[in-house]
Amino acid sequence: MLRIAVVGAGPSGFFLVEKLLSQDTTPVAVDLFERLPTPYGLVRYGVAPDHEKIRNVTRSFDKAAGRAGFRFFGNVDVGTHLSLDDLRRFYHQVCFTTGAQTDRHMGIPGEDLPGSHAATEFVAWYNGHPDYRDRVFDLSAERVAVVGVGNVAVDVARILCRTPEELATTDIADHALEALRTSRVKEVYLLGRRGPAQAAFTNPEVKELGELEGADVCARADEVELDPLSAAVLAREDDATTRKKIDILRSYAERARTGKPRLLTIRFLVSPVALLEHNGRVGGIRLVRNRLVEGVDGELKAVAGEETEDLPVELVFRSVGYRGVALPGLPFDERRGVVPNESGRVVDRLTSEGSPLLGLYVSGWIKRGPSGVIGTNKPDAAETAESMLADARAGQTLAPEGHDIAPLVRERQPDVVEWPDWQRLAEHEAGLGKPSGRPRVKCTTVGDMLAVMRKDLGLRT
Repeated sequence: MLRIAVVGAGPSGFFLVEKLLSQDTTPVAVDLFERLPTPYGLVRYGVAPDHEKIRNVTRSFDKAAGRAGFRFFGNVDVGTHLSLDDLRRFYHQVCFTTGAQTDRHMGIPGEDLPGSHAATEFVAWYNGHPDYRDRVFDLSAERVAVVGVGNVAVDVARILCRTPEELATTDIADHALEALRTSRVKEVYLLGRRGPAQAAFTNPEVKELGELEGADVCARADEVELDPLSAAVLAREDDATTRKKIDILRSYAERARTGKPRLLTIRFLVSPVALLEHNGRVGGIRLVRNRLVEGVDGELKAVAGEETEDLPVELVFRSVGYRGVALPGLPFDERRGVVPNESGRVVDRLTSEGSPLLGLYVSGWIKRGPSGVIGTNKPDAAETAESMLADARAGQTLAPEGHDIAPLVRERQPDVVEWPDWQRLAEHEAGLGKPSGRPRVKCTTVGDMLAVMRKDLGLRT
C-alpha cells in the first residue's frame, strides 16, 4: 500500500486526493493535513459570500473524503506539530499544496499608513477566517480605492457596494455583517494599471457589478476604448470573451447615474505611485497615467507617463498579486515565489543537475504560481498525481520506517480534528443559518470550532 501525506486541505489538496484515490492501478492511502480545524481552504475563506454556488465544488471534495483510504488531520501544523522529517518516517510520498499565502506589495510611499490593507486580509475577515476575524477596517471612510482588476479585487469592491440586506442572506461572518451595516462608504474606485483588454476579471464577475441593488457603476469612455496595440492583438486573436468584456465596460461608460446611494468607478491605465497622508492615515492616492508598449516577450506592458492625479480616498485595498511562502526543508524560488519542480516533482535547483528530491511533490499555486481559478487546480493536481504514481511504479519512493502516524499526531497535537469532527461542525453551522435562510453561520474562532466538535456523548475526546 502506497502511503501518501498531502499537506494543505484547499482545492489543490482535495483535487489531488480525488485523483489518487479514484484510480485503481496502485493501492493508495492518503492522509490530508491542514493547519486549521476546517478543510476547503480558499473555498471556505476566499470565495465571496455572495457566490455560494462556487462552493458547490466541496460536494466532490466530500465524496473524495468518503473514499476508503482517506484520513483528515485538521488543526495540525506541519512545521510546528510535525516536521518534514516526521512525514518522511511514515510516508512513501509527501505532497505540499499550501498555496500562495502572502500578498505582493505595491512598493510605493505611504503603503504602510493606517487605512492601507491587503485585499486578502479583508476577504479573510469577512469570510470568518480565525486568523483575521479581529482585524479592524475603518468603514467610516466614504471613499475607497481597490488597486487591481482581478476577481479578488472585484469581490472586495462588490462586497463594499452590497446592501446589508443582500449580505444578510449569505454566510458572511457575523462580525463583518455588523460592521458593514454601519459602513459609510459612498464611492469605490477599482484601479487597473493596464487597459480593459488585459483586465484579469472574468466576464460574469464584471457583469455582476452592473446588477448591484445599491450601487451605480461607471467607467471612463477614454479608458475603455482600446489603444492601437490592444486593438491589433484582439483583431489577430479574435477572442470573443475579451470582446464581450470590452462591450460590458463600454456599456458602463455610457450609463447615467440612477440615484443609488453608492458609486463604483472602474478605471484603467492608471497606477498608484504614492498613498497620501492626512492626519496620520491614508487621505488620498496619487495615480500616474500609463500607456501600453509591447515587451520583449510580446506581452503588452504598462509604462508610466508624466500625467498624475490625486484621488481623495481614506481606505485602500491592494490586490496586485500573491506569492508562496518558503517551506521548511524544501528549496524555494524567491523570484517566482514557488517551490521549483518538474511536473510536480520537487527539484533541488541548488545542484547543477537540478535533481528531483525523492518522494517530495507540490501541486497548486505553490507549484505553478498564483494563476487561474479554483478549477484550474484540477488538471494541475492530475499532473502531479501522474508523476507520483509513475514514481511509485518505478520504485522511486521514500522508505518509511513507521506505519501509522496517528499516535504521534495525537501526542503532538491533542486537539487534532478528524473528518467526523468537521462534519459535526458543518452540520452545526448549517443549523445556525437555517432559521434566517442562510447557508451557514460560521464559527470564527478555533476555540468555538473545537467546542462544537467535542460536545455531546459519543464524540472522540
